[in-house]
Amino acid sequence: MLNSVLDAALDEFIAREALPASYRATAEEWFLPLAESVLAQVAQSRRTLIVGISGCQGSGKSTLASLLTLLLKQLLGLRSVNLSLDDFYLTHARRQELSRQVHPLLATRGVPGTHEVPLAFSTLKGLGEHGELSIPRFNKGVDDRAPLAEWPRILAPVDVVVLEGWCLCIGPEEEAALATPINELEATEDAQGIWRHYVNAQLRGAYAEFYALVDFLVFLKAPDFAQVYEWRQRQEDKLAARVSGMEARRVMNPAQLRRFIQHYERLTRHGLATLPARADVVFELDEGQGIRACSKS
Repeated sequence: MLNSVLDAALDEFIAREALPASYRATAEEWFLPLAESVLAQVAQSRRTLIVGISGCQGSGKSTLASLLTLLLKQLLGLRSVNLSLDDFYLTHARRQELSRQVHPLLATRGVPGTHEVPLAFSTLKGLGEHGELSIPRFNKGVDDRAPLAEWPRILAPVDVVVLEGWCLCIGPEEEAALATPINELEATEDAQGIWRHYVNAQLRGAYAEFYALVDFLVFLKAPDFAQVYEWRQRQEDKLAARVSGMEARRVMNPAQLRRFIQHYERLTRHGLATLPARADVVFELDEGQGIRACSKS
């Protein structure tokens, strides 16, 4: 049974995130035990614990990361901070430079190679040391990093860092797997494989060291890649319902969305095949984004 403080905090969270009432049962059945598992890890660690949440677009990573941070505070009294891999994107100018120097597809943020890994590495390290530091923020509305003055300040060390990201902890593919384009985008806009080889090289290099900082990995496993299109379309539909005027230009039509998703198809499929063996906890999702099973390593 939940205590009254946590009960009220959950009600507020569900209302704030505009979640269905059924989310409470999901939180109690699956995510309270997850928070307790994190507590067990904290008890064994003598430093800041880094919890990673990985999963495809639309799988609920951001919501779970926010909830887990809340549970760790309300239920367990831990100091925690919630980070997104998205906040470490390279600046717009730097990605434009990469698009000219390496490949045009690198102008689109998202894939490995479009994050400032040294900044991510130093931020995670800094959250485990004594002192005050700024947490990067990225403004997707202008497709650029927010000004330093807008970065929140955190007094470290914290007990737990919750880090979420769609490609978090995905490893590189075998070189032979890169030879054949996986979709129309790769076939027409990366026919020579320059972009996908560059992305894979990032995973083999700087990202491997960065991802090694994750102590405890949670994977939200979609039923299959085809589900990603449907989940992202739902997000676009929700966006379309709440914006108007100039902001409506942000909404992608089905053709735009399909091309957009194809940037992430290769690694999403690779993650679905490989992350279950790497993760400490795997939540198997159904087509409605609910949880149908959980496994632990």
